[in-house]
Amino acid sequence: KDDQNASNNNFSKINLVDLAGSERANRTGAQGDTLKEGANINKSLSALGNVINALVESANGKKVFIPYRNSKLTRVLQESLGGNSLCSMLATLSPAACNYEETMSTLRYANRAKAIKVSATKNEEASQISRLKAEVEELKKKLGGGGGGGGSGGGP
Repeated sequence: KDDQNASNNNFSKINLVDLAGSERANRTGAQGDTLKEGANINKSLSALGNVINALVESANGKKVFIPYRNSKLTRVLQESLGGNSLCSMLATLSPAACNYEETMSTLRYANRAKAIKVSATKNEEASQISRLKAEVEELKKKLGGGGGGGGSGGGP
């Protein structure tokens, strides 16, 4: 309840997204459809990287265009990355020496993502609606009880 003893209805939404890892075609030996799928994964991850870079630049005060429309992935994540939201990223790494380059690439990606600045506020629209409905009812009562014309009643 708030200071006017009205109920506040807070609401939220959570998105959990598991991104595919980047695909190095020369290491995986992928061919045909698998190679095509790997290329699409890399394209989406690159688009996400571009959005992250633009959001970081925007957080640093620069006027930049955020390229959300460059991939389906960035469109889906648009509200989570740049809306009224909090966002966390969990990067998984490989301890194997043979994956050093991939691990470093993932760490650079996560480092860029942590520089995104967000300013989330409570979502309380539902309580605002109930307050406005109460105000409308109060105004209707005033109109019904007072004659409602609002004019001076006198002629020119």
